[in-house]
Amino acid sequence: MTKKSQHASLAGKVVVITGAGSGIGRALALRLAALGADLALSDIDVDSVRATAGPCEAAGARVRVDGLDVTQRESVFAYADEVRGHFGKVNQIYNNAGIAFYGEVAHESFKDIERVLDVNFWGVVNMTKAFLPHLIESGDGHIVNVSSLFGLITYPGQSAYNASKFAIRGFTECLRQEMLLARHPVHVTCVHPGGIKTAVARNATASEGLDAASIARVFDKRLALHSPEMAADTIIEGVRRRRARVLVGAEAKALDLLGRIAPVGSQRFGTWMSRLIRLAPRPGTTI
Repeated sequence: MTKKSQHASLAGKVVVITGAGSGIGRALALRLAALGADLALSDIDVDSVRATAGPCEAAGARVRVDGLDVTQRESVFAYADEVRGHFGKVNQIYNNAGIAFYGEVAHESFKDIERVLDVNFWGVVNMTKAFLPHLIESGDGHIVNVSSLFGLITYPGQSAYNASKFAIRGFTECLRQEMLLARHPVHVTCVHPGGIKTAVARNATASEGLDAASIARVFDKRLALHSPEMAADTIIEGVRRRRARVLVGAEAKALDLLGRIAPVGSQRFGTWMSRLIRLAPRPGTTI
């Protein structure tokens, strides 16, 4: 498909993006605006999403901006109805909002674990449930849920994050099967980015005794290999091709393969990598 025909395929489509204030969400918004889509952009930080909206509008997109906490179920359902009423339809949603947290099981609190699951997993569930009737109604729906490389393999110090991203993967893959069985006009894609340079790692919190800022610096220096723009382009191409799974980055593809052919080996690899880059130092130490 040429760039021109791809643009035509998105002209007039209404696309919803959470976490649109920065990183992959912002890059998706800019790319989709350039391809002719109209956008409903949200983020818990409304000022950041307003900054995203400006260049999208300059590209010719109609843009709605909202501050949204995806953990607030009633607010999410109200938002879905408002977006449908504002644009008259909804064609695609990109459930991209998420947070990161560093902490070993022995040290992280229940509150920390619950917060990660509330945002990363229940946020996806809330948005999917709220928008699904509108996507079916459109006759041309697509749900894009952003999991992670850590939804394919595990990594020490990431138990809460791993759990949330594995949960997104399971939820999304099951949803895709249900849409096929029911013959609903809704495609479903699960995205697994590798190391992307975004604010998620920089804004991550950590359990007591860990230096979140130092951990984030190590991530940015050694693991964040790709730009948000590269991730957005890969995701949009996968959606265009109606792929069930989109892997972003060569490392995501390689570690996905390792996890499938040697699951225990992938765990050993994660342990080795953690020791190598000292991503999860013990309380009282620094990276």
